[in-house]
Amino acid sequence: MADAFKIELPDIPSAIALAGDGEENLKLLSQQTGASLVLRGQDLHISGTQKQIDLASRLVRSLEDLWIKGNSISSADIDTARQALDTQREGELQDLQRDILAKTRRGEEIRAKTFKQRQYIDAIRRRDLIFCTGPAGTGKTFLAVVVAVQALLANQYEKLILTRPAVEAGEKLGFLPGDLQQKVNPYLRPLYDAINEFIDPEKVPNLIERGVIEVAPLAYMRGRTLNNAFVIVDEAQNTTPAQIKMVLTRLGFRSRMVITGDMTQTDLPVNQQSGLAVALHILKHVEGIAFCEFSQRDVVRHPLVQRIVAAYEKYEA
Repeated sequence: MADAFKIELPDIPSAIALAGDGEENLKLLSQQTGASLVLRGQDLHISGTQKQIDLASRLVRSLEDLWIKGNSISSADIDTARQALDTQREGELQDLQRDILAKTRRGEEIRAKTFKQRQYIDAIRRRDLIFCTGPAGTGKTFLAVVVAVQALLANQYEKLILTRPAVEAGEKLGFLPGDLQQKVNPYLRPLYDAINEFIDPEKVPNLIERGVIEVAPLAYMRGRTLNNAFVIVDEAQNTTPAQIKMVLTRLGFRSRMVITGDMTQTDLPVNQQSGLAVALHILKHVEGIAFCEFSQRDVVRHPLVQRIVAAYEKYEA
């Protein structure tokens, strides 16, 4: 006969936060622990073996800092909580959950969702040059933009520069309408989207016109010295060795640079070596540079994205 246990949640918002959309979180918690979790009003009923119930209740309690405030809980939060329990890192998990990086214009709290994401954020705060690699959906660019925008708004830097190589992923720039800037804007759209989460989109054009924010193709960096700037180089796997060397040597005084890329999504011509791969090899022992590498466990988008990444990694291996 199965045992049973009940956790009384403080209010309906906390119950909704814990359950997730379509009770997806309860299903994932069940998969993680083997216990059955059923929400009836504000009461969470857990049944199964005593071992399963103990694990499920510990996992639910480890997420309390999130659901008690009605904050949304993702599959990454649950995976990280389970990892913390398995490795006796509950204290570190609490720090991670309580360290709010910023709030979006809609009031949504932004924080690291995995231990590696927190290490990445700490590296950005401490080092002047940071390399971050990993699959899509791990927050490489978004988290860098979050830290950069907060630093800019706090007047720690005079300007924020976001750049990426304009390399086609199957399409050709020449077939796009408009002048050069209009042609490359689609490649820079993800960077604009991240900025707009924190700065009113109506104010961004003025900041760009004043040079406070600069979003441009990598080629525009040549010949410059980037002083007192926070620089983010996105999609660096699509740079050539010469391009990555060029942008790295632009780093000026009182500046910080974050290089992000996914080595599994290179759009360079066949037989063209990635500048990011070359830089990682050459600079791996240079003092003062931080290196962060995400895996499929750090994917914080739709849970299906994590499974897609895992399937491709298995196929390519």
